[in-house]
Amino acid sequence: MSDQTPQQPDAPDAANPDFDSMTRDIAEVPAVEVITTVAVHLMSSAAVNLGLAEEGAAHKDLDEARKLIQALAGLVTASATEIGSYHAAPLRDGLKSLQLAFREASVVPDEPGQGPGEKFTGPVYG
Repeated sequence: MSDQTPQQPDAPDAANPDFDSMTRDIAEVPAVEVITTVAVHLMSSAAVNLGLAEEGAAHKDLDEARKLIQALAGLVTASATEIGSYHAAPLRDGLKSLQLAFREASVVPDEPGQGPGEKFTGPVYG
């Protein structure tokens, strides 16, 4: 008798993912969900790089935060009409909060209109 468990021939394993199934799964996700998910990931990463996470200053990197906020601003601005105000409004609020946090965290703040993402959103004031 063998100690090996017989494998099912149709069961996908980690080395051979079922790409057809994965493609079908992503095709069923509405665009608004993909856009908002990407925006939330950008927001979270920017917040960490602004030092707003639990360990704060240990992960602070304003150069990285600037890039992430810039990308977020582009995404939110470009997709706002497509996803509607119901979804865009909270993303805009989060973006503005990050822009203000960036201004506070900067030793030498950017001029109004020159901060991360402000070329898309316009100047951000507290």
